[in-house]
Amino acid sequence: MIEIFLNEWKGFYRNRLMAVVALLFVASLALVTWLGVVQNQKQIESQLKAHRHIRAQWDELETMNPHKAAHFGSYAFKPNTILNSLDEGVNAVTGKVLRLEGHTQHDLVYSEASQSLLVSKFGKLMPSLLFQFVIPLFLIFLAFNTYAKERDSGRLKLLLIQGTSLQKILFSKILSIWIIGVLCLIISILTQVVFNGNAFHADFPLRMILMISSYSLYYLIITTLTVLLSAIFSSASVSLSTTIAIWVLWTIFLPKIVGNAVEKLSPLPTRVEFQKAMDEDRSKGIDGHNPSGERKKELEKEILAKYKVDSLSQLPINFDGIVMQADEEYGNMVWDKHFGKLYQQMQSQKRNYQFSGIINPFASLQNLSMGAAGTDMFHHLDFLKQAEEYRRVFIKTLNDKMAYGGSKTGDWDWKADSEFFKSVKDFEYKPISIKTIFPKYLTDILVLVLWAVVMLTLVNYTSKRISIL
Repeated sequence: MIEIFLNEWKGFYRNRLMAVVALLFVASLALVTWLGVVQNQKQIESQLKAHRHIRAQWDELETMNPHKAAHFGSYAFKPNTILNSLDEGVNAVTGKVLRLEGHTQHDLVYSEASQSLLVSKFGKLMPSLLFQFVIPLFLIFLAFNTYAKERDSGRLKLLLIQGTSLQKILFSKILSIWIIGVLCLIISILTQVVFNGNAFHADFPLRMILMISSYSLYYLIITTLTVLLSAIFSSASVSLSTTIAIWVLWTIFLPKIVGNAVEKLSPLPTRVEFQKAMDEDRSKGIDGHNPSGERKKELEKEILAKYKVDSLSQLPINFDGIVMQADEEYGNMVWDKHFGKLYQQMQSQKRNYQFSGIINPFASLQNLSMGAAGTDMFHHLDFLKQAEEYRRVFIKTLNDKMAYGGSKTGDWDWKADSEFFKSVKDFEYKPISIKTIFPKYLTDILVLVLWAVVMLTLVNYTSKRISIL
């Protein structure tokens, strides 16, 4: 089997056209990976510059009413990592900047898709595009004729006469072509490592192992399928057209079909419907700018009783700050209710889509690629959760300063000093650990392993039953 494997590689080496194509392909792969790294580094630098500018503006605030500062607000930046240059996942469409302000929760903005003038089915040229589309096609064109060529030339009979089994021949061909795909992948990863040697984090090795393993399994599935069809069909052209048809079905049609089906099973509200429901629930609470109604009266009675006074003017604190915080807390409940339900629906959609890997291994590959790169839905929702938790602490700090910082009820001209604003901590996102996210992708991992085992089993079964004529 080793001799057959080495002979296959000698054949690749002696084929001048194959050598030129492979060299150009590897060079372009490394170039695209490098360009992705450079672009991502520029984005990281731009984000750090913007972050420092926003923080400097906050630290330079002059004396100001805390409530006015709450509307001045701050920003949370979704961190870019070096892994984003391999697979940007949902980041291209979700945006990376979140405004943090009192009384309202904003959406992420400034996505690349919203600002790009180029509209493409596959998006911009990223290594993930090469990993998921170009390398598999390359492997298909290497493998579709590998068995038929041996059979038609008569060399297959000579190998069998010498005592080699058809099973070993097929598995050797699969292994020799599969390794080419893995090498292309590793070259891209090494390019990533070379140009980001000082930018790793603790999870980087584990994430790389997960990414390389996922793509390697998918390449094994593609290569095995192509060689299997090459052995089954008597015509190489039929084998190629069938393999390409399956590849197109996996990568283009099934993701769209399954995506639409998943949306039907767990439909999400439209933006207008969602915002309308939020506004209706929020309007039932206390209006922070013009507090009135039963909620305000109950809160007023509670505070007066607590401080044992008869009127708001007698309070040693600023009741307006307490009202503002009460409004925030009610708004937080509204947010938890609606966004909690929305996130559950999104996770339900994600789980349903993961099960589609049973009929489409490409879906499992995409899930694992984004998960390893930290650009999937779970990482996105974790960022939103941490940003919202910070926003609540941020606004509460300002409201508490207004309520208990020395001002009195109705004194909207009262101002906090600049030292107070400098003391407010900045938002710092703590990346979710790969160990935490790994269990969410067990389904995808098992699906890819199952596909690989089934493909190899079919090759083994077919090798004992096909004719060599």
